[in-house]
Amino acid sequence: MSETTTEKPAEATAEKKAVPAMKAILAKKIGMTRVFSPKGEIVPVTVFQAGPCRVVQVKTPATDGYAALQLGFGDIRPKNFSKAEVGHFAKTGGAPARWLQEFRLPSVDGFEAGMEIRVEQFAAGDIIDASGMIKGKGFAGAVKRHRFKGGPKTHGQSDRWRAPGSSGRERVWPGKRGPGHMGAEIKTVQRLLVVDVNPNENLMLVRGSVPGAPGTCVTLYKTTRPRRVKHAPAAAKKAAKAAPAKGKPEKK
Repeated sequence: MSETTTEKPAEATAEKKAVPAMKAILAKKIGMTRVFSPKGEIVPVTVFQAGPCRVVQVKTPATDGYAALQLGFGDIRPKNFSKAEVGHFAKTGGAPARWLQEFRLPSVDGFEAGMEIRVEQFAAGDIIDASGMIKGKGFAGAVKRHRFKGGPKTHGQSDRWRAPGSSGRERVWPGKRGPGHMGAEIKTVQRLLVVDVNPNENLMLVRGSVPGAPGTCVTLYKTTRPRRVKHAPAAAKKAAKAAPAKGKPEKK
């Protein structure tokens, strides 16, 4: 009888390296819905398919002059890329990604190309910022684009209700608000609350609306502007000032 060995290959026994904590991820906006809080209140939320994002490249100060990670997310056919771009993704042993974005970090120690950044990096209760490209509206007038009030509808005016008014003096100065292309710009909404995270389906629920149309890529990351600490009410401050200091005798 031939002897059977129960030894596993070295590749199977090798443990995967733990991915360092990184509060940033690329997500696909699915749409909006609502959930109910424990108190029974309706909470409007935006649903995201957050990750998994593959680390395509690790940039270090020694090689690139700064520390950053390139994350790829989403599936796309390789024929839509050039050979150079396909080769860039092939270095990590993966297929090309639909979206590729770079995140600067203070340090990239512990990160390696090929690692996956998953939605488990976030938890319910986190405060995040969301950046995405808003919907394009095409060419728009000044009233719609800049929310001008418009002219009065009295005194015989029939065609000046939505006019921007005088454009200034001898010429139109740079930065003057007027008609033009509206939308299709990257906007950021700050201090959004993470309502729920579903690691099994890579879903994240964020309270409120987020820039972008359904199906577009949105960047979610730890907020850069945390909420300020609430100060004591004015009445409490006055009471503290009026109260005598401890340890000091009162003046007669």
